[in-house]
Amino acid sequence: MKKHVFFTLVLSGSLIGSIQAGDMPALKVEAKGIIMGFGKELKDTLMAAKKSGGATAAVKACNDKAPGIASSASKNGWEVARTSLKLRNEKNAPDEWELKVLKQFETRKAKGENPKDIAYAEIIKDNGKKTFRMMKAIPTGELCITCHGAKVKPEIVNTLNKYYPNDKAKGFKIGDIRGAFTLKKAL
Repeated sequence: MKKHVFFTLVLSGSLIGSIQAGDMPALKVEAKGIIMGFGKELKDTLMAAKKSGGATAAVKACNDKAPGIASSASKNGWEVARTSLKLRNEKNAPDEWELKVLKQFETRKAKGENPKDIAYAEIIKDNGKKTFRMMKAIPTGELCITCHGAKVKPEIVNTLNKYYPNDKAKGFKIGDIRGAFTLKKAL
C-alpha cells in the first residue's frame, strides 16, 4: 500500500486550546489547493515560454512573470512565495522559520523520504499574531535541469547572468529539493 504524506503538523501546547477542531483541516485543504494552482501556473508559464522561444525565453518568463503569479495566488489573507537554500533570486531569501524548515526537508530527503511528499506546517506566533505557516518541497524535475542542472548551455548561462547576477541555484540533479513553496496566513 502506497502511503502519501502531505505534511506534518505541529502545535505548541499553548495554542492547542485556542484552535477550533475544524480550523486545521480547512487550512490544509486551502493551502494544498493554493500550492497546486501556483505550481501549475508557474510550470505552464515556463513550459509555454520554452516551447515558443527556448530555454532563454523561459528564464526571462520566470524573471518577469513568477512574481506576478505569486502575487495573484496571494489572496484571501494568504502570502504565497517560493524560497530555497540555493537562491536564484535574492528577493526569495528564506526567513528564519523557512530556513529551519528547508534544512529539515534536506534531512528528511537524506533519510529516504521522497521530495514530492515532503511538506511541513505549524501554527506559530508572528508579531504577536497566531499565524499558519506551511512549506511544500519542490522536487527537481526534468524541466528544472535545463536551467538549474550541472550542465547548462552557455546561452542559458548568459541569460541567467543577465537576470540573476548572484545566482546560486545551480548543480541540481533530478530528485533533489530545488526549493519550496511557502505559505503564510494570519489567523
